[in-house]
Amino acid sequence: MERGNQTGVRNFLLLGFTEDPDLQPLLFGLFLSMYLVTFTGNLAIILAVISDSHLHTPMYFFLSNLSFADIGFTSTTIPKMLWNIQKQSQVITYAGCLSQVFFFIVFGCLDNLLLAVMAYDRFMAICHPLHYMVIMNPRLCGLLALGSWSLSVTGSLPETLTILRLSFCRSRRIPHSFCDPPEVLKLACSDTLINNTVVYFVTIILAVFPLSGILFSYYQIFSSILRISSVRSKYKAFSTCGSHLFVVSLFYSTGLGVYLSSAVTSSSRTSLVASVMYTMVTPMLNPFIYSLRSRDMKGALVRLISRAPSLIHRAFRGLSEVTGRFVLICLRPRSGAAADRSYPTHEARDFSREEQPHIQGTVAAWVQEGRDELLHVPGQEGQQ
Repeated sequence: MERGNQTGVRNFLLLGFTEDPDLQPLLFGLFLSMYLVTFTGNLAIILAVISDSHLHTPMYFFLSNLSFADIGFTSTTIPKMLWNIQKQSQVITYAGCLSQVFFFIVFGCLDNLLLAVMAYDRFMAICHPLHYMVIMNPRLCGLLALGSWSLSVTGSLPETLTILRLSFCRSRRIPHSFCDPPEVLKLACSDTLINNTVVYFVTIILAVFPLSGILFSYYQIFSSILRISSVRSKYKAFSTCGSHLFVVSLFYSTGLGVYLSSAVTSSSRTSLVASVMYTMVTPMLNPFIYSLRSRDMKGALVRLISRAPSLIHRAFRGLSEVTGRFVLICLRPRSGAAADRSYPTHEARDFSREEQPHIQGTVAAWVQEGRDELLHVPGQEGQQ
C-alpha cells in the first residue's frame, strides 16, 4: 500500500453495514430507535435517582454515573452514524475520528471502573453489613466516582496522543460504523509498537484489574451467601446484586466477543456485528435490567412519570414570574430629567398573570411612541 504523510490525512471512510440504498432507511430507523431508547432510559434513571430521596444511596449514586457513562458511550458513535446514513456519506474527518477514539476509550474505561466500584459496594453491603454505612460514606463515594472519571481520561489520553505520530496509508477505509481504535491502528503504515504497548498497558490497568476486582468481590459475596442458612435470606442477599451481576456478564461477554471475533476471524462483518452488541445493545438494556429487578427503582420511575406534568407546569410558572419581574425592572424610570416627566411610576411588586400581557403591551406601545428611555435596567447609568 502507498504510504501517506500524516499531515496530509484529512478524512477517513467509515464503510458501515451496507451501501445498499434500499437498506439505509431501515438501518436509520433501527439505530435511531435504539439511541432514543438508550438516551431516554438512562436519563430517566439519572432523574429518578436525583429526585427520589429513597435512592440517595451509594448503589444508586454509582448507577446514575453508569447511566451517564452509557449515554456518553452511545453518543460518541451513533449520532455520527445516523448523520452519515442520512446524508449518504461515509466520510469522517481526521479530527472527528480522533475525537471518537478519545471519548470511546474514556467511556469504555469508565464503564469498567464503575462496574468494579459497584461490585465493591455490593461486597461491603453483603459481607460487612454492620460497617457498610460507615465505610461507604458520601465522601468515599464521591472520591470513588471522581477517581473513576480521572483514571478514564488519563488512560484515554496516551492512546489518543500516540495516534498523532502515525503515518497512514492512502487507503483509509475503516470497515466499521465508527473509528474503532484497533481498526484505526490497522491503517497505519508506520511502526505501531509504541501504540500497541500503550494499549496493552492501559488495558491491564483499566480493564484487567477492574475485572479481577469484580471477580474477587463476587467470590466473597457468593461465599458469604452460601454460609447463610435461611433460604429466604439467601434469595434476598442474591437479589441485591443480581442486576449488577447480569450487567457485568452482558458487558464483558459482548466486549470480549468484539476482540475475540477480530482475532479468530478476518471477517469484518462478524466484528462489526459484535461491536454493535457492545456499543449499542448493552447500554440500551441496562435501564431495563435495573428498573425491572429493583422495586425501589420501579417505584421511583413511576413517581417521576406521575410528577412530570406538575414539574412542567411549575417550570412554565417560574418562567412567567421571571418575565414579570424583568418587565418590572424595565419599567422603572431613570433618575434625572427622565424622572421629572409625568410618566407613571410603579411599585416594586410582582405582576399577576392577568396583568403581565397588559404590561408587555404597554412596553411595546412606549417603544413605538419613541419613549424607550423609560426602559431602563439599573446599573447601566455609567455605560451610557
